[in-house]
Amino acid sequence: MNSPNDFPQRLALIAQRSAPLAQAFDEAGFHLYAVGGCIRDAVLGIDPGDDYEIDFTTDARPDDIARLMTPLCGTLWEQGRAFGTVGGVVRSNGLIAEVTTFRSEEYVDHSRKPAVRWGDSLEADLSRRDFTINALALDVVHLLSQPEGVQTFFDFFGGFADLHDLILRTPIDPEILFSDDPLRMLRAARFAARFSLRIDERVEAAATACAEKLSIVSEERIRGELDLLMVTERPSVGLDFLVRTGLAEYFVPELPKLQLEQDPIHRHKDVLKHTWAVVDKTSPKLTLRLAALFHDIGKPATRAITDEGVTFRFHEVVGAKMTRKRMTALKYSKNMVDDVSKLVELHLRFHTYKLGWSDSAVRRYVHDAGPLLEELNELTRCDATTRNWRKAEELSRRMDEFEVRIAELREQEDLDNQRPALDGGEVMSLLGLQPGPLVGRAMAFLMEIRREEGEISKAEATYRLREWWDEQE
Repeated sequence: MNSPNDFPQRLALIAQRSAPLAQAFDEAGFHLYAVGGCIRDAVLGIDPGDDYEIDFTTDARPDDIARLMTPLCGTLWEQGRAFGTVGGVVRSNGLIAEVTTFRSEEYVDHSRKPAVRWGDSLEADLSRRDFTINALALDVVHLLSQPEGVQTFFDFFGGFADLHDLILRTPIDPEILFSDDPLRMLRAARFAARFSLRIDERVEAAATACAEKLSIVSEERIRGELDLLMVTERPSVGLDFLVRTGLAEYFVPELPKLQLEQDPIHRHKDVLKHTWAVVDKTSPKLTLRLAALFHDIGKPATRAITDEGVTFRFHEVVGAKMTRKRMTALKYSKNMVDDVSKLVELHLRFHTYKLGWSDSAVRRYVHDAGPLLEELNELTRCDATTRNWRKAEELSRRMDEFEVRIAELREQEDLDNQRPALDGGEVMSLLGLQPGPLVGRAMAFLMEIRREEGEISKAEATYRLREWWDEQE
């Protein structure tokens, strides 16, 4: 992040990058403004990096936008043309640009897609933006030509001051904006988490009042916002907002249920706050963060009070099934559902080996974790949120020792690609079998040897397979 005092220079850089587009739109008699995230980030001093992307708004209609961009970009992205957006890469400087006609959006007749209306006013266009921090605009045409006395930076709704004060507000009545596009309520959670903003009381009250409207938004759009929230620096800021306002009830109802009633006799940690802590501790990898979010959702269903106190037996197994169901409903890919569910199911596996790690135990752990081993170990470490420093230190020590054991065994054998000494074809040839369940049983027998004893020779495997087969007959 750069110094906020460099703001004028960063605006000048935006205008310079926009020069090819600015010239084309100006010569055609249209206005062109850089808007939204690039201006917000310039205020905050965030370096845009090498892949420079700028969103623009204009009084030109989509057909005119496409006509003016084609000579500069060649191939255009027109998937959003119905919403007034045309995109492309400017060939002369590599700028990734999306240009949108002045517009407003709103959901009508309970449709799951918003209706779009064109406009002719920059202020009206910015007034329908989600938050004041994104309702900032730069007149790139006039900043380049620098005519005397012409305004080039537009902040009609106090977004500049809100960024300074670290508060999230809306340009107009938040209930109107949330009714126009209920997904903006999830964006409030994301921006608050990403930029450490305090959410304005009116915004939170409006989100609470409009929470039910989220039910008309498609699962794909909701999932997209959740994913962006989960990889921010502190997702818990936004997640807690989602639970407080009741928004979570409409797409992850398992989260509010983690607010388990605290029994004054059989006390246990606050599961919801524990979940927030685990999520924030993990690295910002989507698979890992989602596993942290869902790792304890099986606890409410498995909570029991026994003579030993409160227990949550098999909550990892129940939680894995619940995770799979919830993520499937949110239209996640099969691979993502499988990976997150596996991490949830295995997140307590480390604690089952309290008496030490035999070679066979290490092999089973590594085999079951598969390519998710690193994520599983990190989730296990982050799941320890105890304030008892002795317990925390003991867990860390045991995890360190365990990872050393993995490294040592990996040097002795191919730990990451555990396979039986014989393949299926060799098994069928030796036993005179055709493909079928018996071959599967024989392979499972050899795999069990591999996990328990490590690598053995083909000769040893052949001898023991024949011995096992004789016993089966």
